[in-house]
Amino acid sequence: MNQLFNLLQDEYNIKSASDIEAVLLDMFGGFIEQALEAELDQHLGYSRYDFRNKSTSNARNGRQSKTIQTRLGETTIQTPRDRQGSFEPQIVPKRQTNVIGIEEKILSLYAKGLSTRDISKTLAEIYGFETSHETISAVTDKVIPLIQDWQQRPLEPVYPIIYLDALHVKVRDGMSASNKAVYCIIGVSLDGRKDVLSLSIGEAESASYWMSLLDELKARGVQDICIACVDGLSGFKQAIQAVFPHALVQRCLVHLIRQSTKFVSYQDRKSFCYDLKQIYQAINRSVAEQAFETFKNKWSPLVPLAVRVWENNIEEVYQLFNFPKEIRKMIYTTNAIESYNSQLRKVLKGKGAFPNETSVMKLIYLQTMEVTKKWRRQLSNWSQILNQLLILYPDRLTPYL
Repeated sequence: MNQLFNLLQDEYNIKSASDIEAVLLDMFGGFIEQALEAELDQHLGYSRYDFRNKSTSNARNGRQSKTIQTRLGETTIQTPRDRQGSFEPQIVPKRQTNVIGIEEKILSLYAKGLSTRDISKTLAEIYGFETSHETISAVTDKVIPLIQDWQQRPLEPVYPIIYLDALHVKVRDGMSASNKAVYCIIGVSLDGRKDVLSLSIGEAESASYWMSLLDELKARGVQDICIACVDGLSGFKQAIQAVFPHALVQRCLVHLIRQSTKFVSYQDRKSFCYDLKQIYQAINRSVAEQAFETFKNKWSPLVPLAVRVWENNIEEVYQLFNFPKEIRKMIYTTNAIESYNSQLRKVLKGKGAFPNETSVMKLIYLQTMEVTKKWRRQLSNWSQILNQLLILYPDRLTPYL
């Protein structure tokens, strides 16, 4: 190692860390050139000046300069050519000008919510070369056909539980910006794994649009859904059962809690929510009914509007007690989709209005791919939950095991 350094010191007069980087860059370029020459030797079937083994009319045809981006910065290499133009190098393919997986890095940065301007600045700071906004947009546009394929991929024939929710973003429309809904459907399969089944952008959230998305699920192979967990959008239940008539629609209690606590002062919310828990976490319906009466007697004189929210929806709370506590815990909240939406909001936050729906879709698709990498594990306690589901829905689930 010392001998090598001494040789390099003599040739390059190294005096600083930046000098070392320049040496490495020069050496890297030389290595690439040698590798390309070796590739051409193999393509032609003979090495330079070894005419005795030549068995082709093809031959070398000089070199061409090419500037490439590396992790150490930009460097210019001489790429060999053949006379017939049939040589297709693999080390640095034709028309490729980077050897650092720059497209993957652009997509990774884009998925984290960085703007094209921020990505360009980051690449310049790390790798020392400029990347135009147009280039970055062109790279991210390459995911558009991937999104289309992903949105149309075949699905499982049955999902015991699905979660449906929407979040909202602003998208420019001419000189103004309007709110658009990002519709998300997450399914739990029979093997106990979550997956994003549908991700779509539409106008303000509506039951009719949800019905069209559920129709798409059916067209992609979904034949049955046992339980659909939703918020309180008007007409939601009817829309789901119009497509999947045997699905039980369960209202998400988190939405009810948020809706009711708007009428409760901050200092009373902890106590209010504790009393609510005694209802939906009761051991059975009878105990839940008693807890609800106690809740009403205590809170109606103080926050009548908050109590009315629960009075109007109490039957949907009692519906939970048709299930064992393990399934109840899975369906009385939409934690599965809420946590996913929070990851989407992280990259959407602070963006202002997006230029178009495509820019939103690229971002949330790339973020979805990142989030779902962590979803490969089976849900906790799934074996017990599956056995309970099979007892509740034997004819609908057993044929698909």
